[in-house]
Amino acid sequence: MQVRFASEPAPDRQENEDTAFHAGPMVGVLDGVTAPEGVNTGCRHNPAWYVRRLSAHLSEAAPAATAPSLGDSLAAAIDMVRRDHDGHCDLGNPATPAATVCLVRSTGNRFEYLILSDTTLVVEHGDDVLALTDRRFSDVVAELDRLHPVPGAPMGSPEFLSWRDAYFAHKYQLTNTAGGYWVANSVPDAAYHAMTGSFPTRGADGVRRAALLTDGVSCLVDLYRRMDWAALLDAISRHGPDAIIQQVRRTEESHGNGAGTGRRWKRQDDATAALCTFTDDPG
Repeated sequence: MQVRFASEPAPDRQENEDTAFHAGPMVGVLDGVTAPEGVNTGCRHNPAWYVRRLSAHLSEAAPAATAPSLGDSLAAAIDMVRRDHDGHCDLGNPATPAATVCLVRSTGNRFEYLILSDTTLVVEHGDDVLALTDRRFSDVVAELDRLHPVPGAPMGSPEFLSWRDAYFAHKYQLTNTAGGYWVANSVPDAAYHAMTGSFPTRGADGVRRAALLTDGVSCLVDLYRRMDWAALLDAISRHGPDAIIQQVRRTEESHGNGAGTGRRWKRQDDATAALCTFTDDPG
């Protein structure tokens, strides 16, 4: 398995809340969950710190000779990050730093995957290209938008801040709960609610290529409708992950302030893409 990846912060940010890694047979992309300004997280750490620590612990465990399931690996890494807080943070706060996760692992004749929240995995196997993502988060957002319509008041106004507080209070009630959505934060059990599965790496139906994407890159398809998943996978393969991120930036700029795109809190986003290409050797 050959791997290339790139990660870039949004142009208006100093710190990247995404990350990507390749360790042994495992590849991952993580996207830190940004709490809106003014929301108390109960933690002295930020999402960028969280994704760095989580990816570091996943990388340390990846080359193990007797590897557990991807769910076990993620649960153990989340528990290790809990200890990294060193007792100084309120990890029961629902706004505690968190991340969406996509992990893949090539072992023997199988290509395993784990997807938690709104990262996307695009897989070419045989003659098919499939896009896999955890839709529970988008389902929750759609329901919250229905129950808490955005007021016409400007950002920062008392009416807007009151709406924001109600919106996020309801969102956090649905975080890491049955009937809501699951994300990596301080709850190791969340790892066992991820989407998981596998594909063969050999034969007519074997995996040829796979791309792991944060929503800062998958937006080219599911938000901006600039291409379909097969075309996105081709573009990353042909031009590389860095080039696809630059295409994202040009697309974001062409939409000005983000009006009509569905991006309420930010016009531009951190962007990360990893490409896995398989040769005859599945390792």
